[in-house]
Amino acid sequence: MKFLDALEEWLITFLIGAATVITFLAVVHRYASGFAIPGLQDWLISINMAWAQELTIIMFVWMAKFGAAYGVRTGIHVGVDVLINRLSDKLRFKFIVFGLLAGALFTGIIATVGAQFVWDNGAHYSIFSSLGLDTGDALEGPTTVDLEWPTWIVYSAIPLGSALMCFRFLQVCWSFIRTGELPHHDHGHVDGMDDIDMGVEAPDPSDVYPRDLDHGQHEKNGGSK
Repeated sequence: MKFLDALEEWLITFLIGAATVITFLAVVHRYASGFAIPGLQDWLISINMAWAQELTIIMFVWMAKFGAAYGVRTGIHVGVDVLINRLSDKLRFKFIVFGLLAGALFTGIIATVGAQFVWDNGAHYSIFSSLGLDTGDALEGPTTVDLEWPTWIVYSAIPLGSALMCFRFLQVCWSFIRTGELPHHDHGHVDGMDDIDMGVEAPDPSDVYPRDLDHGQHEKNGGSK
């Protein structure tokens, strides 16, 4: 899974980084084109940056979908767990497993429906025509306004991201059943602040974030080391 983890992180980093750079260049281009500098102004106006907004929106959508799957894997999604944490270990185990499986079911349904939508929205026609197969009654599908990309490519973020998120839910659920441990992320942690004494005792996050199960009780619930 290390390859999938690295690919997921690389893709998210690339998308948010590239979208930020494109947005910066588009803004600079827009304002710089307003300066009446002979030669430079004409050259800047000749550069078409109308596609930048559409591309950054697409990139942020893809980043959000895959970022959601990353959030499941690392435990950074925010949830209200006050009631769950006050249950007995046995009940908490059942509720957490139910919640993870419900998340997997929901995202699995979204991935399935999304895949069918993408297929009918032009993927069927594009794939079959590229392979020289009969497309039948398949629709070619629309394209985006500025980039003129097939929309089925853009919408592929829905089934791909949801399928990965479904897999992450199942992965976390299986790990929790085996070990009784959930992925954790301290939302109040700031890199570089570990060794600084602020003079204030940090609050106990146990009532806010989901707690791991006691190993002894976990084994009674059917888990294994």
